[in-house]
Amino acid sequence: MAPGAFDVEPFRCAGRRVVLREVRRPVVVLGSTQPGSVVDADRARRAGVSVVHRRSGGGAVLLLPGAQVWADLWVPRDDPLWSAEPRAGAVVAGEWWARALRAASSRGESGVFEVHRGAPVPAPGSGVVCFAGVGPGEVVSEGRKVVGLAQWRSREGALVHGCAYQRWDPEPLVDLLALPPQSRRTLVGPLRDAAVGFEELREGSQTQDLSTTLVGALDEASSWEVLRA
Repeated sequence: MAPGAFDVEPFRCAGRRVVLREVRRPVVVLGSTQPGSVVDADRARRAGVSVVHRRSGGGAVLLLPGAQVWADLWVPRDDPLWSAEPRAGAVVAGEWWARALRAASSRGESGVFEVHRGAPVPAPGSGVVCFAGVGPGEVVSEGRKVVGLAQWRSREGALVHGCAYQRWDPEPLVDLLALPPQSRRTLVGPLRDAAVGFEELREGSQTQDLSTTLVGALDEASSWEVLRA
């Protein structure tokens, strides 16, 4: 995934579109309002980690090859799924992720994955790391975040970035933050409890590929353009 993959311009004139993205090397994706100084540049360089910005808000996300599912959902303004209310738009994306997560597990219990519909819930580190707190539309399992969302809206439509980790380990990201050593150690514990990887929830059951079930969970699937990048 090149830095330009987070540019919104390719979506502006598109119809319904989903882009499933993969990375070939580690990259930290910062929210639109986060300064690059959030990440320790020397640590990132030594670890071979790139740092890029996305246009949407929220906290930092560390992407590693084969370690997560990342999907961009674009809903044009003239689409029936469009909502002028940002929270409702996020919930549409969250419900899609939740359907896919349920379908990916042979257990399929409807209560395992729930979509947060209320106001943002802050937590230690939520001003810096995406998977610390919980926002509208994000998917949780027994209070732990499974899917993080970030939204960008314009006169043409709404773009919602979504990410779910196979296994959640906050330490590699925290190690890259420009924080004193003691602050990094203090942050790891709460972050570890704040989220969970979807593979950790499906252990012992037959599973399907989450990328595949995301495509299958689309409303009117035939009307969506699905790309892999």
